[in-house]
Amino acid sequence: MTALPTRRDEAWRYSDLTALAEVWPQDIGETREITVASGETRSLTERLAGDGWRNDRVTVSVATGGRLDLSIVQARDVAAVTTQLYTIDVAAGASCQVDILQHGSRFGRIAVDVTMGDGADFELNGVNLARGTQTLEIVTTMRHAEPNGTSRQTVRIVADDRAIGNYLGKVMVARDAQKTDASQSVKALLLARTATANAKPELEIFADDVKCAHGATVGELNRDALFYMESRGVDPASAKALLTQAFIGDALDSVRDEAVREAMSAEAIAWLEKRI
Repeated sequence: MTALPTRRDEAWRYSDLTALAEVWPQDIGETREITVASGETRSLTERLAGDGWRNDRVTVSVATGGRLDLSIVQARDVAAVTTQLYTIDVAAGASCQVDILQHGSRFGRIAVDVTMGDGADFELNGVNLARGTQTLEIVTTMRHAEPNGTSRQTVRIVADDRAIGNYLGKVMVARDAQKTDASQSVKALLLARTATANAKPELEIFADDVKCAHGATVGELNRDALFYMESRGVDPASAKALLTQAFIGDALDSVRDEAVREAMSAEAIAWLEKRI
């Protein structure tokens, strides 16, 4: 069993280590594999529920020319601790999309470690909805190991009360990974001034013919937009709800499967309606 992480480990810098220490040490809860054969297309949804500590390790392999759409909904008990790691290999010419909706657990961490082959394509769309004293985080490592790969990451965080929403994302471009096209977009919306958001997108580039970009913003609901909507007869609660739904829609609208997209959107709206 590895040692309990500390804040000296950059990947755990903003985590709820107190909650993690209460369940440590424990072996990996489950180890499983997801495999997509060459030329195959698969669509999977994982719903994480229950209490206690869930500490799974999931290995995902998408063979040449294959495609995987993987949706992850973390809706565990508010007292639970969740530390999931998905290690994903996207072979040459393959594509993978991971969509995350996370609103459960007192400490919830979804980590995704991706290695990209020649011409591979990867997309991540993530939404963290945190309230109370929750700490929810999405942590990504994107390894562009070969040329011509594309990756896009869109993460939206909504934090209320004294909750903490985190995104730590690292894009690594190897020396031979020319023609890489990678982007990270993370935005956080604070519904209360006691809430916290931490955004840490990183680029580590050793190739010289690439297109890589990242951006991060943290803010509150736009007061001018709220005033405009209220002046047109929209009540304050509805105006806040509509603006917040539009904010997280940047990520959820990209979910490819219509049924999954509608289900995730409905779950997010239900979370918002409990507050607004």
